[in-house]
Amino acid sequence: MFGEFLKKLVQPAPEPLADADARLALSALLVRVARSDGDYAADEIIRITRIIATRYGLSKPDAEALRQQAEYLEAEAPDTVRFTRAIKDAVPYEDRLGVIEALWQVALADGVREAGEDALLRLVANLLGVTDLDSAMARQRMTPPA
Repeated sequence: MFGEFLKKLVQPAPEPLADADARLALSALLVRVARSDGDYAADEIIRITRIIATRYGLSKPDAEALRQQAEYLEAEAPDTVRFTRAIKDAVPYEDRLGVIEALWQVALADGVREAGEDALLRLVANLLGVTDLDSAMARQRMTPPA
């Protein structure tokens, strides 16, 4: 189902993604971060659905459908390095900044900041071409007040 999409995404010089494809790829990154600690918790699933609905102006059922597609894509996608680099080449910087914010929301959804998630977010931000400073600022914006 996603074979052609992935093939297009990881080609040597990917074309900019159509809006629907970019939504799917970026949503799959949210899922990858949520699954990175081995516990794809209900809080994270709810948060991803909410982020997708808000970011793309979708109804809850449409956001849930996109999240489910993203779950399948994430499971079939290549390693994080190739997948994220392909997104970097196909998605404008401003959109990638918004994705980093959303990724931090997911990573912090359970209220616990884990070293593994931090490391993955640093890797993903770097591979997306987002500076450490921009990523840190995104994390601070997404961290709920104590």
